[in-house]
Amino acid sequence: MGRELIAVDPQIQGGTPVFAQTRVPVKNLFDYLEAGESLDQFLSDFPSVAREVAVAVLEQAREAVIPHAHTS
Repeated sequence: MGRELIAVDPQIQGGTPVFAQTRVPVKNLFDYLEAGESLDQFLSDFPSVAREVAVAVLEQAREAVIPHAHTS
């Protein structure tokens, strides 16, 4: 993708990680999914977040945890 996906700035949401160039906390996406909401619902409620950015953040999260997953 070649661009920053997540921004942390003390002047934006008190330093909470947000989707770059927005004020939307990344945690909101995970909260929506955990609550059973769809990605489409999240994107509808937070139109400043582009679909490709949300998907890229989810892919980064997956890549971060896969090496630590235990096989059965």
